[in-house]
Amino acid sequence: MEQRILGRTGREVSTVGVGTWQLGGEWGAVDDASAQGVLDAAAESGVTFIDTADVYGDGQSEQHVGRWLRENPDWNGFVATKMIRRAAEPDLEHATLENFRAWTDRSRRNLGVDTLDLVQLHCPTSDVIASDRVYDDLDTLVEDGAIASYGVSVETCEQALAAIRRPHVASVQIILNAFRRKPLDEVLPAAREAGVGIIARVPLASGLLSGRYTKETTFAETDHRTFNRDGQAFDVGETFSGVDFATGVDAAARFTELARDAGLAPTTAALAWVIQQPGATSVIPGARTAEQARSNAEAAAVGALPQSFLDGVRELYDEVLREQIHPRW
Repeated sequence: MEQRILGRTGREVSTVGVGTWQLGGEWGAVDDASAQGVLDAAAESGVTFIDTADVYGDGQSEQHVGRWLRENPDWNGFVATKMIRRAAEPDLEHATLENFRAWTDRSRRNLGVDTLDLVQLHCPTSDVIASDRVYDDLDTLVEDGAIASYGVSVETCEQALAAIRRPHVASVQIILNAFRRKPLDEVLPAAREAGVGIIARVPLASGLLSGRYTKETTFAETDHRTFNRDGQAFDVGETFSGVDFATGVDAAARFTELARDAGLAPTTAALAWVIQQPGATSVIPGARTAEQARSNAEAAAVGALPQSFLDGVRELYDEVLREQIHPRW
């Protein structure tokens, strides 16, 4: 699988990584055997990038990854985690060096490592991203050897641009998919210019772009696609990329037709679309089964997408989704 430098980390990561939010249980229960099977399949497919967070399952996701790392000491890969969402609010009041040390120490224990490859501020409030003190504290963690690099996971393009301007921010994680195109306008060009890596999350719009859902599809009570459709638990943009579910199902049907006309399965086409955006470093789809992990990795081998497909995706967004999505994030 193609490897790309992840911004200012200076480290190579695979163009398709694996996101492990689902291994924390917020997409329905996942047992340890299934979690280990997903990570096995991803690594066997050439994945060298795992993304997790301290709040996925209250540390369960990190623990699954840590167990897998112990059992696979020869894997030459890169693990990114996140912090600040353990606070009552992910705001400047809670973004202290004391908390940063406590959270990173907990992640180091969960993952079983002395130094974390990358720690990302996990969708903090804008005052955190704007604070000089926060970056001074993160630099201290680097100097202490607790973390090797740091980045920011953001909700909005404005936050991304603010983070990119910071000289030691290694990467920005942002929602990027065929239903969330706004980062193409300014964020990806700015990141390329600054040498900042772009990690694309929610690349399948919470599964919509797989083409498997109908308006009657239901999800487990513990699945955020059930409890966060209106943003009750966190930013609604994290669930179905902020698209109204019924609208998203109709749009996904059109996307599926475009993908099949290009000779591709919709999931493969959706992931390849992200990978092939100039400035994108790695895409991190989740997987609940080994089969899904292998299928996701296949997107890395797709050749240049046909212009007819690219034009159709843009037209679909402009006609159906732009008004709902573009002004918000």
